[in-house]
Parts: sequence; C-alpha cells; structure tokens
Amino acid sequence: MIEPGQRSKQNHLKFIIGGGLILIAVIIMIISATRNTAEFFMTVEELQVSGDQYVGERLRVSGAVLGDSIYYDSASDRLHFAIANIPDEETLNAQENPGMILHEAANNPESPRLDVLYDGAKPEMLKDEAQAIVTGTLDETGLFMAEELLLKCPSKYEEAP
Repeated sequence: MIEPGQRSKQNHLKFIIGGGLILIAVIIMIISATRNTAEFFMTVEELQVSGDQYVGERLRVSGAVLGDSIYYDSASDRLHFAIANIPDEETLNAQENPGMILHEAANNPESPRLDVLYDGAKPEMLKDEAQAIVTGTLDETGLFMAEELLLKCPSKYEEAP
C-alpha cells in the first residue's frame, strides 16, 4: 500500500517531468522559428566577396538600381534588373541628398553589381538610381532570387527648387 506522502512525491515528480518536457518543446520551437526567419543584411560588395558562402541562405541586400538593366515580362509577371553596390549605406541614410550617392553608385563602372530576379508586378518606383532593398536567396549562378522588393526613391521626397 502506498502511503500518502509517497503519493504526493510521485505526483510532484510527474509535474516536474511534464513541465520540463513542455519547456524543452517550447525552446525547440523558438529556435526553429528564429532560424527560419533569420536573414543577413548585406551590401552587394560583401555578398560578392563572400563567394558561395551564402548560397541558399536568406539574405537582404541593398543597392542602386541600374535603369538600363530593367526588363519586365508581363506575360510571366517576371522582373529582372541589376543593382550596384552603395559604398556608404550609413551616409546615404543620414545625408540630406541621398540621390547623389545613388547616382554615383549606379554610374560607377567599377562598382560591384548583382542581378536580381523577382516574380511579381513591376513597381512604379522601380527606375534608374532608386534604392532597392531585396530579400531572398542567392542561387549557385550568382542570381539573386528576390521574394520581397522594397524601393526608396529619394528624388520623390526632395524639395522643389
């Protein structure tokens, strides 16, 4: 026959084991969710210097749009364009005239470039020297497969002369 004190210890042990299992399950779920949504924010130059290190990883890359590279196929809703490295992202965000930095980045033939493929409608703001922030993955050929496309067009917010 089990004594009342011993039964209490068994119930207490069951609660500790059950709570521990639930805690382990929650920790595993948090790690899994964090790993799936984690992404690196990089410049075009950092991505090219890293080589194949980030192939297949979820990335966010910023660059200046090269207007003559924009090609949109309306039949397949596929957009292809290239972005050039912005040498000093912090200055771009802090400067009163970011359009000048984007202009220099887009027109510098020495600037590293990245080809981007995006499935979706062509945004109105996608034009030469706009700042593009693309989120997606890099494939083995060096093509960036964008899942998300954000555009900043500094000339739209400049004061009129």
